[in-house]
Amino acid sequence: MGFRLPGIRKALFAANQASSKEVDAPKGYLAVYVGVKMKRFMIPVSYLNQPSFQDLLSQAEDEFGYDHPMGGLTIPCCEDVFQRVTSSLN
Repeated sequence: MGFRLPGIRKALFAANQASSKEVDAPKGYLAVYVGVKMKRFMIPVSYLNQPSFQDLLSQAEDEFGYDHPMGGLTIPCCEDVFQRVTSSLN
């Protein structure tokens, strides 16, 4: 039951394979990298069910597929757009 995002398991697996230098995300959170400078944000996994965030995930899939070399999801938008979307989810 519940909502399933295709490929999210692969992305989550890749996030778990991050280098040991990175601080793990707290339980219930996911690391995402945003913008030109690939700024790291910790987001609640509950965001994954939100339609506006799913739009960002679709853009990430179109640009990167399921290969996210940073060890977390890479979102191809500017930080301002990302923060606007996530602030509306809080």
